[in-house]
Amino acid sequence: MIKMISTVLLVLVSFTNHAQDKKAKDMLDQVTAKIKSFSNISVDFKYTLYNAKENINKESKGNVILESNKYILNFLGVTKIFDGKKSYTIVPEDEEVTISSINEKDDTTITPSKMLTFFNSGYKFSWDILQDVKGRKIQYIKLIPTSSKDARKEILLGIDSQTKNIYTIIEMGKNGTKTTLTVNSFKTNQPLSKNQFTFVSSRYPNYYINKID
Repeated sequence: MIKMISTVLLVLVSFTNHAQDKKAKDMLDQVTAKIKSFSNISVDFKYTLYNAKENINKESKGNVILESNKYILNFLGVTKIFDGKKSYTIVPEDEEVTISSINEKDDTTITPSKMLTFFNSGYKFSWDILQDVKGRKIQYIKLIPTSSKDARKEILLGIDSQTKNIYTIIEMGKNGTKTTLTVNSFKTNQPLSKNQFTFVSSRYPNYYINKID
């Protein structure tokens, strides 16, 4: 009798977990479909880095404009432009521009263009907690990297239940480091210049141009 009850409970737990995973997959699919429906996206965000052991607690802000696989990222005083082929890292403090190639098809590299859809491969996922954040219902989905080489232990993806937009991305490192990216502003289909993602060298006449490849 006890063995039968245990078997029934195991089946019920397995069924519940499967249903929860399907809910997580369905929500991630909705997020991806919505992201792909926009011609471009502009995001202002807050970024925090915390590690109690190393006594690190930093907070900074940034913004990014995304269009297809192109982007312009402003973060920590550095501007990074990707025009679809080359990456241009502009560092005003050093008066230097570094030009390099990026393999956007490499799933192990999370670039700004993948920031809102990175979860589509390389992770196991499960339904997590629901939180009320300033009147918004934020549903969390837990992501576990499938690669043992990944330095992250888990990621919590917070999604606005109503809009299906990403609200926050929380990464927990195996070394105890916790990083949190919180979306402060999310705008879509903004009017952009034709040369929005074009690097113009004449704007940086005194900069050292470092071409890696």
